Amino acid sequence: MRKVVKHLIPLAIICYFVNYLDRVNLSFAALEMNKDLGFSATVYGFGAGVFFIAYFLLETPSNLLLVKLGARRWIARIMFTWGLLSGCMALVQGETSFYVVRFLLGAAEAGFFPGMLFYLSLFFPAAYRGRMVSTFMVATAFSAVFGAPVSSLILAMNGFAGLKGWQWVFLTEAVPALILSVVILLVLKDSPAETTWLDDDERAWLVARQAAERRQREAVHDLSVLQVLTNPRVVAFGLGGFGIAYSTYGIVYFLPQIVKQFGLTNLQTGFVSAIPFLVAAIGMIWYGRRSDRLMERRSHCAIAFMICAIGLVATALLPSPPLRLLALCVAAFGAWSTLPVFWSMPTAFLSGAAAAAGVAYINSIANIAGFGGPFIMGWIKDATGSFDGGLLVIACVSIGSAVAILCISHDGELERAPEMAARPQGATVDAN
Repeated sequence: MRKVVKHLIPLAIICYFVNYLDRVNLSFAALEMNKDLGFSATVYGFGAGVFFIAYFLLETPSNLLLVKLGARRWIARIMFTWGLLSGCMALVQGETSFYVVRFLLGAAEAGFFPGMLFYLSLFFPAAYRGRMVSTFMVATAFSAVFGAPVSSLILAMNGFAGLKGWQWVFLTEAVPALILSVVILLVLKDSPAETTWLDDDERAWLVARQAAERRQREAVHDLSVLQVLTNPRVVAFGLGGFGIAYSTYGIVYFLPQIVKQFGLTNLQTGFVSAIPFLVAAIGMIWYGRRSDRLMERRSHCAIAFMICAIGLVATALLPSPPLRLLALCVAAFGAWSTLPVFWSMPTAFLSGAAAAAGVAYINSIANIAGFGGPFIMGWIKDATGSFDGGLLVIACVSIGSAVAILCISHDGELERAPEMAARPQGATVDAN
């Protein structure tokens, strides 16, 4: 498993880092773009959210194509097209072009996150997935930790070569996705059986263990793709994912604007905005490992939702900037700590094409919040002159998602640690 981690996780983290950076950069470009193009908070929120309409419509078909065509080719295609369209954001000239490019960018990115989760689940047995997901998804927080000051510095290139600073943000941060699309095509293998970096006995151990776990899941839940899409547990997961997307994107897309209201410059805003995301990064690694160690998912996930809600309410009600920043750190810790625990659960009872469709479907429901959250946040800001009302709405959604997660039937499958997890490395696997 150390070899699997070494060969897959660093590249997966870098890819997801770049993926999330292409979302974070919009929030910092907005510090100047909104003023230059005359965008209101509502226009910005709608443009930020329309990305997720395309994502919602195409995510499940994208993941099914990934299974059919192979993860290596399909993930490379996703990264190449999103890199091109992310760069095209520099060409936006008004509301219509803003909406169109954001929609096309969502279509290009559709399926990347659930596709990567499904791909990694092919290589990581259930007992390792909490750690795997937390390590993989820490890229979302670290992309903001590093992206915040870097984007702020790029904004200072305003006027260079006749371009605005916000245009340089989109152009420079699109290049890594194009480069990585080639790397993915050359480096990844579609399954453990195709790996060349495992010894023969290691490859046989991993293939046998994954096959045994798949048979165990299918003996209890042998679901077709259609049955997955109507399964009550999958729908409940979708409601939980809705709360995750609503809270994380609400924080990502508006935190720089909230922090700038503390009376800071763009550069100061970039560095201060990195603090909550640094707390989130540390927290999600610790929380995912804690969940793995205790082999408990539901309560961990629900508690993290409640922590997020408490932090958001405190941010809205506290008066001073230092206290508001502290509350934002609490909210970010809660929001990002849900990620590794939550996304370890669906693949605990789904496998094969059903897992690919199920994870994509859950993420599709979740990404409805990706549209509604930023739009509602922007609309409330324009209507009230403050982000506080929007923060309280996010808190309510987080509480609702905590309830949805606790309502999922508790039969031990979501927390199970297969007997094989206790076997020493290299031990033989009883396929029965």
